[in-house]
Amino acid sequence: MKQEVVKELSTADIKDRLEEERKTLVRMRLNHAVSPLENPHQITERKKTIARLETEMRKRILEEKNNK
Repeated sequence: MKQEVVKELSTADIKDRLEEERKTLVRMRLNHAVSPLENPHQITERKKTIARLETEMRKRILEEKNNK
């Protein structure tokens, strides 16, 4: 997921997507431990997506604090 797409999401959507991505990452790691994934680079991509979502959430929280 690109940063431009993340910026367009609402805060509630980001929270939901973040939870979903974290669950998927855990599932992928467990599956990879049991039997290697066809494309292990997917794990790295999930981690980057989670970081993008967390960054956008943090940015919005700080903007909200500064506006008060």
